[in-house]
Amino acid sequence: MGKPDTYIGIDKEINGGMTTIGKIIRDAWVFKLIPETETCQGWNIAGIDALLQKVNAEWDKYGCMVSNLPQELSQRHFKIHNEALACAKNAGWSGEHETDHEE
Repeated sequence: MGKPDTYIGIDKEINGGMTTIGKIIRDAWVFKLIPETETCQGWNIAGIDALLQKVNAEWDKYGCMVSNLPQELSQRHFKIHNEALACAKNAGWSGEHETDHEE
């Protein structure tokens, strides 16, 4: 069985949405490129890629660093990503897979 043609939605993601696509969506919420209610369910890869390009353009304005974000965006980033971390941990995600290569 191959990969699906459309995205499942951040709310249905593995690892509580702690995936590359999940991060793109959360960052798009931070920059208000899409509403926080948008899960991107049913989007095709071209739609996700177009969103990634918009997210990257926003990050480029701030040198790709959270510390360079204006206060409003910094607060949104903190809120959105901390809530996501809490939900992911409650779903059983520990982050160990992402740091396995750092030993």
